[in-house]
Amino acid sequence: MTTNGGEGPTTDQAQVPQVNVLVQYMKDFSFENPNAPRPMIERTAQPAINVQINVNPQQLSATDYEVELKIEGKAEADGSTIFAFDLTYAGLFRLQNIPQEHLGPLIMIECPRMLFPFAREIIASSTTSGGFPPLLLDPVDFVGLYQQRVAAQGQQAPATQV
Repeated sequence: MTTNGGEGPTTDQAQVPQVNVLVQYMKDFSFENPNAPRPMIERTAQPAINVQINVNPQQLSATDYEVELKIEGKAEADGSTIFAFDLTYAGLFRLQNIPQEHLGPLIMIECPRMLFPFAREIIASSTTSGGFPPLLLDPVDFVGLYQQRVAAQGQQAPATQV
């Protein structure tokens, strides 16, 4: 690192935007297989799978944000639940020198985008451990989710570069 006379980083270096993932963790998880072993024995029609995804950020300090990725899902066939899951996977992100107008998109789009592959793996592993084929969630359009959230709040979404 170059310094200006040993007094610390130069002004240009001090203003460089930085995004650091400090830690990722599972906050809450449940997997239910309420009718086991019947669904494994009596293979019926392809189940209908419904998945809901929400992003919940929380500012912890001037630079640190916890971002939760909450994924809930249920597989149903013939009017009964095959399996259900509820996962809250989170990360602690340190965001430094980010212009205020870019914080929302960064927290609501890029942070969950970094968390998603790990949450996807947890869900795939749990469905396999529950006796079913792995449920591999399709990629999520976090830009679209962010725009919906902003529209629901009655604001106009700022332009984002994705």
